[in-house]
Amino acid sequence: MKPIQSLLLLASFSLSFQAFASELWRGLVVKQENRCAAYDKKKDYPYSQSVEDLIVERMGGKVYGPYTGRYFKSDTSTDIEHIVSASEGHDSGLCAASAAKKAAFASDQLNLTLAAPKVNRCSTGGKCGYDASEWMPEKNKCWFANRIVEIKTKYTLSVDRAETNALDAVLSKCDSTEMIFYAKDNGPMTVSSNTPASVASTPTTKDALKLFDDNNNGRITCAEARSHGIAPVYKKHPAYPFMRDSDGDGVVCE
Repeated sequence: MKPIQSLLLLASFSLSFQAFASELWRGLVVKQENRCAAYDKKKDYPYSQSVEDLIVERMGGKVYGPYTGRYFKSDTSTDIEHIVSASEGHDSGLCAASAAKKAAFASDQLNLTLAAPKVNRCSTGGKCGYDASEWMPEKNKCWFANRIVEIKTKYTLSVDRAETNALDAVLSKCDSTEMIFYAKDNGPMTVSSNTPASVASTPTTKDALKLFDDNNNGRITCAEARSHGIAPVYKKHPAYPFMRDSDGDGVVCE
């Protein structure tokens, strides 16, 4: 084999090995963000205002901001929020994607929720297009972190090392990744995407045994609470009277 052919073969092997050896985290390629093309959100990531109605419908008719656990009287008080922001998606691989794929990403209900403008935008403490290493919500961290992984997996986006560390720190402590709808007393009620709207409302004490007492013994255990995604259970939650608070601190199954 001639020297030039040997060098070409070696270079080809080296590139193939590097591609094969790419570090993966939860199936996602780990690498630094790269803006391979100019970013123009309005032009490249369009979506219809009608997606907002679908978000509210998906939440059982509630105008709810999962990042803060806050309810709003009207969606005029909220922004349409991209969980993985358009700029983050762009720099994580969408910069080289087709116009159709970018538009699909911008309108995908998997990637959409609601947030108060102060939370969504570039105000003090706002999300402002940051990734998970730079910003985490006040509430629903497990749902948020898991949803980022789902979205990035669906659109074959990369994650950088700081992002994997931040997501791992959250997900390693999660018993459930369902969205929690917080009641006014801050007691959580988890509602999965398949939960009917009639059950999506905060249950009453009368409902608690029917909803959470799986073995029908008149008591609700921590195992049952966790399986339904309502742990920790606070004193004002309807399930609390049927549970054992051994230390009397008003919280069960911390």
